[in-house]
Amino acid sequence: MFRKLDDSISVSEQITPEDVKAAAAQGFRMIINNRPDEEQPGQPSGAEIREAARAAGIDYVAIPITHSGYSVPQVDAMREALARADGPVLAFCRSGTRSTFVWALAQGANGEDPDTLAMKAGDAGYDISPVRAFLTPR
Repeated sequence: MFRKLDDSISVSEQITPEDVKAAAAQGFRMIINNRPDEEQPGQPSGAEIREAARAAGIDYVAIPITHSGYSVPQVDAMREALARADGPVLAFCRSGTRSTFVWALAQGANGEDPDTLAMKAGDAGYDISPVRAFLTPR
């Protein structure tokens, strides 16, 4: 269920409070929620995931991204969250794609090589070509 992009981050489809326990058992130290609440009926709320993370001793950050796209503040928030993580991060959204895209945009803004990012994403089963042109240092 958790797809590893590199040693610092994995991505996932929507998680549940039970999945938070599994993430803690696997050593994740931060959860980043890239899914807005009420995007789909029946999905766990961000508050539920946040409370489960707190109970498990995991940091929680909400950076919701809608289907309308990515903004500079969202990319900057992802950069900041990744920079302050004290261990492996699990980011999630509906399918893991938005989390992978915002991770790639954040890493690209940090100067990481776009080819390397594309390879890492591809190895995890994600195609970052829709955001590839935006993978530039800031």
